[in-house]
Amino acid sequence: MKKIEITDKIKLIASDFDGVFTDGTVFIDENLNFQKKVSFKDIMGVSMALKAGIDFAIISGENSNILDYFKNKFNVKEIHKGIREKGKVLKDIMERYNLKENEVIYLGDDINDISAFELVKYKIAPPNANPYVKGLDGIQITNATGGDGVFREVVDTVLGKCEPPKENSIIKLDL
Repeated sequence: MKKIEITDKIKLIASDFDGVFTDGTVFIDENLNFQKKVSFKDIMGVSMALKAGIDFAIISGENSNILDYFKNKFNVKEIHKGIREKGKVLKDIMERYNLKENEVIYLGDDINDISAFELVKYKIAPPNANPYVKGLDGIQITNATGGDGVFREVVDTVLGKCEPPKENSIIKLDL
C-alpha cells in the first residue's frame, strides 16, 4: 500500500467533488432526476479536517445541490458550484487566506482540475482519475478510489491518523 507524501504544514484541502467524493456515476431516473452516491468515510474526513483546524473547500464544475449539504452541515464558506476555471477560484482563495503553494492540497480527477493542480505543491488524484491527470508531473495517486474514501485517505495522512486507535480508547467526533 503506497502512502501519500506530505511534508509541510497543510492549512487547506481543496477538492473537486464529482470523481473525488463520488465515483463519477450519475443515476438518472425516468423523471430525469439525478442522484449521486457519496461515501460517509469522506463526510467523516471533512469533519475530522475541520475539527483539526484545516480549512476545506470544494470547487466543482457542477451545480449539484449536494454541495449545499457540506455548506450547511459544516458551515463551509468555500463551496463553489458551476466553476469552469477552477484555477482562478483556487488562486483567489489562496490569496484571500494568504496561503502558499506548500500549504494547500488539491484533489481532482479530470482535465478541468489541471489549472488548480498547477497552483499547489500537493496534487492528489484517485486511481480512477483521467489517465492524463494521472500522468501530470508531481501527481500523487491514492489507494482509495473516488467515491470510496479518497478524501478520508488524504485527511488521515495529513492528520497522521492512519494507525487504528488503541484498544480501550474512545474517540469522540460530533457529526
